[in-house]
Amino acid sequence: MKHFAKLIFLLLALGIAVGVQCQPPRGPLAFPYRINADKTVTFQYYSHTATDVKISAQCEKAPVNLTKNASGMWSVTIGPVKPDIYPYNFIVDGIQVMDPANEYYFPNERFKGSLLDVPGDSPLIHSMQDVPHGTVTYEYYPSAEGTTGSLVVYTPPRYEKNTTKKYPVFYLISGTTDTEETFFKVGRANLILDNLIAQGKANPMILVMPNGNVAAQIADQKGGLKPGDPMGRESAEAVVRSKQFEDDLMKNIIPYVEKNYRVVANSQNRAIGGFSRGGGQTLRAAFGNMDKFSYVCAYSSYLTPQEIESSYKYLVDNPKRTNKMYKLLWVSVGNEDFLYKQTVEYMDYLKAKKINFKNLITTGGHTWMNVKTYLAATAPLLFK
Repeated sequence: MKHFAKLIFLLLALGIAVGVQCQPPRGPLAFPYRINADKTVTFQYYSHTATDVKISAQCEKAPVNLTKNASGMWSVTIGPVKPDIYPYNFIVDGIQVMDPANEYYFPNERFKGSLLDVPGDSPLIHSMQDVPHGTVTYEYYPSAEGTTGSLVVYTPPRYEKNTTKKYPVFYLISGTTDTEETFFKVGRANLILDNLIAQGKANPMILVMPNGNVAAQIADQKGGLKPGDPMGRESAEAVVRSKQFEDDLMKNIIPYVEKNYRVVANSQNRAIGGFSRGGGQTLRAAFGNMDKFSYVCAYSSYLTPQEIESSYKYLVDNPKRTNKMYKLLWVSVGNEDFLYKQTVEYMDYLKAKKINFKNLITTGGHTWMNVKTYLAATAPLLFK
């Protein structure tokens, strides 16, 4: 019996040894980005075969070259970087790739970049802080043409405990190619609201974050080809697609939310806001349903005077009525945004027509760094 046991042990040992010998060679592991004490950031990417590696990050004006060492590890240090959250990706021999060492990514219908989160010396408004936190839930609802739509819903702290309390609702719509997750994972809308509520700067509210691309949802679920984006923000196709979302919002999303969540179901307790394409959808839904929303927030978005004159002329024909119905009409844009000129034209038109609005012009471009600023500025103005 002893000899048999020794034989089994020897075979197991040999098996383990053979198993180790069969493992493929493994190169050095790249670490996720490293934030240094001076707010510079070091990135690594491992590839023996690549001949050119760059990093493209929204904290830099142009892609930056990485340098390769003898082991095949490419690296670069950039910055100092202003504290914020930035999308980035590597460009490997001309091909965009996510950072394989980073689990945090940008939700998108197309390429999903990685996310760089540079903390401030003191907590930023979108950072995790030691305050009561709300709950984020993924919801599915009956949507257009028999399909199933998806929502991300934030309920404020103590929503589950205060079972008799009803809350106002802020419908928050992302931009072109973004998804229902983008305001949550990139815009950090839940943490912004947690922190503002804890500071007494914002009223507790429910956030509802839908997917604005209903046409893609229908195509995905019915086996069709996903339609491309409309050519031009004011094109007939863009308006039709916006109307498609508006119908889904009014006929499906809002009724679903008001049936399944404790909300105050009237215009005084209903806000709508959006970024880029979602901002255009916001304005069309709000102006097309003036009795449904009292707070309207357009981030890096606008409607042309021509569209307002042709489709929403009642908005400007009776400014006194419009100003009474809207407690807040908000416009914000960055001075380097490619939509800056059109957005300023929209504001000038509202001013000429004596429509009251609040605005915020920031530095920077058409970015989610600015969107977080706009959300943090508007949330305290809602439901006052």
